[in-house]
Amino acid sequence: MDEQVIFNKIESLRRCVDRIGQKTPQSSTELLKSYDLQDIISVNLERAVQNCVDIAAHIIADLDVPPPATMTESFHKLAEVGYIDDRLAERMQKAAGFRNLAVHAYQDIDWEIVYKIITLHLCDFSDFVEAIVAKIEVT
Repeated sequence: MDEQVIFNKIESLRRCVDRIGQKTPQSSTELLKSYDLQDIISVNLERAVQNCVDIAAHIIADLDVPPPATMTESFHKLAEVGYIDDRLAERMQKAAGFRNLAVHAYQDIDWEIVYKIITLHLCDFSDFVEAIVAKIEVT
């Protein structure tokens, strides 16, 4: 496994999360009123999730396990092989579900839910990075 690829993805992920943090408004009402904030936040959430999926795919490709059929299954596979725990896998699967909605049905996004994600669940990304880095450093 090329760890540099993973660390590059982690850096990109951190930039996305930082950008979301910088642009998170004080209230969901502000988010609902600002198309610019909606665009910045949704694009960076999509990219953050995609980076996590890419990290998972890179790790899984190096293991002797069947490849995942879906993005969400990538996180289940990581849990199966001990890179992340089941609870984190479930949280990341939800993030991938949001990413799919944002990419394929942007007009259907519930911005109240997005506000909850960016104010309550951005830590899921840092938890993911922490788990991956801890596992890489052990192996």
